[in-house]
Amino acid sequence: MAQNITPKLSTLQIEKFDYRAVYAKYGRARYISHLDFMRSMQRIIKRSKLPVWHTQGFNPHVYIMFPLALPLGTDSRVEIMDFALTQNLPNEQVKKQLGEKCPEGIEIISVSQPVHKHTEIKYAEYDIKFKPSIPAQECLDKWNGFMSLEKIEIEKRTKKKTVNLVDIKPHITVLDAQTDGDNVKLSMRLPAGTDFNLNTNVVLDTFFERYGIEFETICTLRTKIALENGEIFT
Repeated sequence: MAQNITPKLSTLQIEKFDYRAVYAKYGRARYISHLDFMRSMQRIIKRSKLPVWHTQGFNPHVYIMFPLALPLGTDSRVEIMDFALTQNLPNEQVKKQLGEKCPEGIEIISVSQPVHKHTEIKYAEYDIKFKPSIPAQECLDKWNGFMSLEKIEIEKRTKKKTVNLVDIKPHITVLDAQTDGDNVKLSMRLPAGTDFNLNTNVVLDTFFERYGIEFETICTLRTKIALENGEIFT
């Protein structure tokens, strides 16, 4: 005989107050995978003793949302995390309580109320600095030649497990390219969000492989998450 199963907390009307935190991830924390980082932030929120809002249903859990994953090994001071509380607390208090429980390499920059939807994110900007296995100026010349190609194609696996060639050249905007001693410094804008994502690692790996270049050191910093009109995502 069928039974009506009612979700836990279904009869409760718990008020929900939305918050958006901007945080930094750097140093050793850059090597924490996105999935492990989500678990870490859930623990930080719980330890902060904030009145966190839980999802309603059969398996209630802390509500937390990251609109854009950060590539492994990348530093950033512009990352976004959405969460909710059951009380309307001052932003500075929320920032303080969260910040006090963050380990080395994770820093809460600001807390505010969300303004834009996740679907409005269109691109991200990055600063990249690496020491190539060839002279820096020679490497920069090859980079300029790389970006002058008519097409830059990569293999992309589809959901049907077939492989298609995708031209990423139209999606790369180089903001700056120069040498710095033995290093090459690049700044670029790449698509991000729900429509199309392009990882800096994909761009650089394609470049390095094409010209047989290796690197001794590399540092990547995400500097901006923005809307289509260039406005910073908040």
